[in-house]
Formats: sequence, structure tokens, C-alpha cells
Amino acid sequence: MMRSLRLDRPYMAMVHDLVMAAASFVLSLYLRRGGTFWDESGEFLLEGTLLFTAVCGVVFLSMRLYRGVWRYASMPDLIALIKAATLAILVFLPIMFLMTRLEAFPRSSLLINWFVLLALLGGPRFVYRLVKDGSFANVLERHARARVPVLLVGAGDQADHFIREMARDPEASYRVVGLIADAPGTVGRNIQGVRVYGTLDQIPAVVEKLRRRAERPQRLVLATDAIDGATVQRLLAVAEGLGMTIARLPRLTDFRPHAAGGAEVRPVALEDLLGRPQTVLDRDQMRALVQGRRVLVTGAGGTIGSELVRQVAAFAPAHVALLDSAEFNLYRIDTELGDRDPRLSRSAILADVRDRSRVSQAIAREGPAIVFHAAALKHVPLVEANPDEGVLTNVIGTCNVADACRAAGVGAMVLISTDKAVDPASIMGATKRIAEGYVQALNGAGGGVTRFITVRFGNVLGSTGSVVTRFQEQLAAGGPLTVTHPEMRRYFMTVREAVELILQASALGSEGAAGGGDLYVLEMGQPVRILDLAEQMIRLAGLRPGRDIRIAFTGVRPGEKLQETLFHVDEAPLPTARPGILLARSRPVALEPLRRRLDRLEVCALQRRTEETLALVRALVPEWAAPAIAADRAAQ
Repeated sequence: MMRSLRLDRPYMAMVHDLVMAAASFVLSLYLRRGGTFWDESGEFLLEGTLLFTAVCGVVFLSMRLYRGVWRYASMPDLIALIKAATLAILVFLPIMFLMTRLEAFPRSSLLINWFVLLALLGGPRFVYRLVKDGSFANVLERHARARVPVLLVGAGDQADHFIREMARDPEASYRVVGLIADAPGTVGRNIQGVRVYGTLDQIPAVVEKLRRRAERPQRLVLATDAIDGATVQRLLAVAEGLGMTIARLPRLTDFRPHAAGGAEVRPVALEDLLGRPQTVLDRDQMRALVQGRRVLVTGAGGTIGSELVRQVAAFAPAHVALLDSAEFNLYRIDTELGDRDPRLSRSAILADVRDRSRVSQAIAREGPAIVFHAAALKHVPLVEANPDEGVLTNVIGTCNVADACRAAGVGAMVLISTDKAVDPASIMGATKRIAEGYVQALNGAGGGVTRFITVRFGNVLGSTGSVVTRFQEQLAAGGPLTVTHPEMRRYFMTVREAVELILQASALGSEGAAGGGDLYVLEMGQPVRILDLAEQMIRLAGLRPGRDIRIAFTGVRPGEKLQETLFHVDEAPLPTARPGILLARSRPVALEPLRRRLDRLEVCALQRRTEETLALVRALVPEWAAPAIAADRAAQ
């Protein structure tokens, strides 16, 4: 069988150059002779054009012009074109002389031809590169909104290369919004259109300037090898103080083996998915809250609980008590604390918050000044399928911890809640709303020294079982990434933000900045569309959405809403002394009637009388659209 002719790119480039060579010969004669062009050039125009085109073809092939790639056209390619055009003119001139003695042929047209040929050969190459690099505004902005804004430290070759690569790739994950120079000589200048704003000591001022221009960076990226270890440590502290992460560009000589059997999936930095810089809170105030005090954390082995334990331990408490019902999780965080600081006084308590006597005994024995209650069942579909278990852990467990704190004279109890408790669509959200109401009722009833503080936030990036961890697993398996609905949106925060919010709100509440029992909420910007999150994760992993990894829509699951809210209609958000944290005045709840209903709720849940359990939850949370109610409404 005959092989079909394949029009590969070098062949197409050669055809282009031959057409341009012919056009340059005709155009140069026209530019030389103007209106008399046809009359004076007709006798040698065809022969001269064919000869010049043939000469150019031989010269271009001999000089191997077609080894270069147009997309990467650069100064060496321009020099090669100049050499080729010059040689073509020098070869064509004696041949034309032998054929025509140059009679009636304007010799000055050869000089014009040299310039025209260069323009016709080089112009399309560099325009093609500009388009592919995304240097035109409409190309540059195609994915700008989805990219993570970064601030580069270093104004040299590595920075130049990184900016070029980000501009060239329409699926790039990062957008350089500014440069920091390691020496003052380049401040005020531009690299690839990106401004050098200042030096290392001016990073906070630069970030503030970019913030005012709505371009605040999320990440500080080291794009130079000239920074020593001490400076890197200083930059790390600066970045943390500004709510930014820090990373280093790999050296071009750092070779890594490619993943076998397909595209390499790079690890995804969770902070890059946030869509905003991390909120920076007052760590000195957090330290004052914890330092020298005894602290107990329930759910200490979970995502939030374990990070809470780590940050509490870093603030030099007198003692840390870890309480969890999961043996392995408790062992893991206890061992980690011991490895980090063997001198830290700590105890590991294997207990379930459902067990009233065990919880009371543990809190009375440990004598904490602060209790952080992080133990909960949080997975919406699982709790939806097991509502009695959700009630026993999230409601009764919270009641047990709160009652034990009040009985033991604990200074403050902090309940960790969720945005799903606002106008809940799930049994998980409804149980957390009841838990919020109980601690608010306890606080409002008085008669004890314990202050009850509630902290409410959205989804935590990377928490166990969250959408991000699910996406990571699906990415590792080659996809598809499953999204329930194209318009599903959620508020997101990092684990660090969540824990700092807990500690900051605890400090505000303990100091009496607001009435105890009030709700604290972190300002989290706009909710993130889950579809955008999935596409961003694919890009950050070095892959292309829809090409390398497919996204599949699976439908909204029971108990899910398309968008969560942070405040109930009756909870007007108020500013606090700390920017970034809002306060929601609690709705008054009478304690004794609530207790009687919760006693009945506990009995029903323990006896697994699920329909009665759901009916009692509906009575306690009228705004909850339970499955039965939803089904009735759908049938109408």
C-alpha cells in the first residue's frame, strides 16, 4: 500500500517560506518601480520569481531552517533567517547576472528584497509565537480568573522562564502578579510585562499594594538560588504572617523520572484551591488563651481535632488531654505529640462522647480550663442513612460534654459547628443546629462559670472524606472526577484557618468581647463552585480537564443543598474586634423545655425508633426540610 502524504509541520513551514520568497521578489520590484511595475518588469518577472524561489528553497534547506519550532522562535532563529536571506540574495545575484546581464533589472530592488524577505519570513513566526504564548490580551485573560496569583522572589532568568511558561500554556495553574528583587537594581523595571515592585524587606508593602489592586497573591514563590537558608526562614515567617504559602521553583537541572504509562500527576497544594489568600489572625492572642492552662480536646484524632491539638501544643499549655473513640487516630496524634515534644504533659483518653458517665469522669479528672468539642459525625450521606447515630453523637454527645463542663467548672467550652446547621437540608446539619441551640440555652440560663462559645465554618480543604480528598483519590486513579451538580457551591477554608478561627473566637469569647453563647464565623469570601474546584485540581496536577481527566456529574445526594449559607435569617452578622471574624447573635432558647425534648430524643435514638427520632428533630428544627417532608411536597 502506498503511504499517504503527511503534511507535517516542517513541510508546511517550507511551503510557507517558498510562497513568501516568491511574494518578496514581486513586492520588492513593485516597491522599487511603483506604477510602472507591470510595464517594466514583464519580460523577466516570471523567470526571476521562479529562479529566486528556487534559490531560496535550496538555501533554506541547506541551512536547515526547519529544525526550529515556530512556537519557540527566538533570537537565534532570527539570526538564522538573516543569514539565509543574505545568502539567498548573494547566490541569486550572479545567477541572474549570467542569465540577463541584469539588463532592465533594478539592482536596488535586491536590497529592498532583503528587507521584505526577512519581514515575510520572520513576521509570521513571531506572530505565531505571540499567539501561542498568550501575549495578546484576549488570549492572556482566557484562564486568568481560574489561576492562582503568585508573587515571585527573584527577578532573573528563572523568573523570566516561569512567566513565559505560564503565559504560553493556556491551562497553566498560576498567574504571576508581581516580582520581588533580591537586589534594588531592578526595582521598578518589568520582566515579560510583570513589574518588579520592591526588595525582600518590602514584601508586606508590596502585598498590600497588590491587595488594593484586587491582585493579592496567595503564594510566595522563590525563583532564585541566591537566597540563603536564614533568608528563606525569614521569608517563611513573612509569608505565614501574610496568610501565604511559600514554594521554590525547581532548577532546570532537577530531573525526575516520568510516571510510567501516562501523564505525571503532580501533588496538589490545598492552599492553591482556596481561591483567596488565607486569613491571618492574632496568634499572640491565641497564645495568651492557651499558655500555662490545661486543655481538653474531644475528637482529638480527627482532621480538625488533630490540627487543634498541634496548635494548642505549640502555645505551651500546662497539659493537653486528648479524647477520642477511634483507637488508631488517638494513638497516632498522641505519638506525634510525644515525638515533637517529649516534655509536653499530655494524656490520651479512649472514650465516646455518647457515654455520659465516661465523659463526666474524664473532664472532672483532667480539670481543663478550656474544652474544645470537635467530636462529631460530619459526613452528610452517611448520617442521612444513619440518623439515630447522628443524633446520639452530634446532639447527645454535645449535651454530655457541655453538662460535664458545667458540672466541673470548666472556664470555657468551644463547640465546633458547621454552615450546614443554617437552614439545614440534612439530618447532619439539623443535629448540629440542635447542638448549637443547647449550648446557647445553657449559657443563657446562667448559674455556672462556664462560657459556651460556638464556632461555625464551611468545608475544610483536605479533611477526611471531604470532596478534595475524594478528588485526589480519583485523580490518582485516572478519573473521572465526580461532581454532583454543575452549580454546587461551597465555602472553603484550610485546616489552619479553621483551627485559628476556633482559637481566636475562643479568645474573644473568653475575654467577654461578646455575650457567651454567641456564634463566631470566619469571613470566607465567595463560595467556590465545586466544578471549578475539580477543574483547578486537574490543572494543578499538571493535566487538562476534559482531555486527560474527565468530569462526570452524578446528581445531588440526599441532604445536600446547591449552596450553603453562613448565617440564619435571624442572625444578623456583626463585626468583632478582630478583622476577618464576624459575630452572629444567638437566638434565645429556653433550657428546661429543650432538655425535656432532648431526653425523649435520646430515648428514641437509643432504641433506634428512627421515625420518631426524625419527627422530634423536625419539631426542634422546623426549618429542616426532612426527607419525609420533601417527599410530601414533591407529591403535591
